Amino acid sequence: MIKFNESTPIYIQIMEKIKADIVSRKLKCGDKMPSVREFSESFKVNPNTVQRVFIELEREGITYSKRGIGTFIAEGNELLEQLKIAQAQKYAKIFAGKMKELGMKKQEIIEYLNKELEEGESENN
Repeated sequence: MIKFNESTPIYIQIMEKIKADIVSRKLKCGDKMPSVREFSESFKVNPNTVQRVFIELEREGITYSKRGIGTFIAEGNELLEQLKIAQAQKYAKIFAGKMKELGMKKQEIIEYLNKELEEGESENN
């Protein structure tokens, strides 16, 4: 279940969640998507909102529909790589922007990021 924020339209937040699930491989290329009804129930949103998500994802080439069968995630490593790059760029931009708001310079941001990554590695070992 997603906690929706009020600053971004719900359909965009759902699209971002689906894209993140594809990048993290919770959803795999070629997988059949849940139906509009199933999505609307799981996200607790209007079916029209989910229908808009499906239309936009198909327009972006992330999904495709088979009439009478359902909606599927497009196949191909290019799609996965494009989504990964787009997500990484988005989060990097947000992170860098927030750090700059704190008055940090490039070198300080890099140092904090390196420190965080090193701590994360030691926690995983």
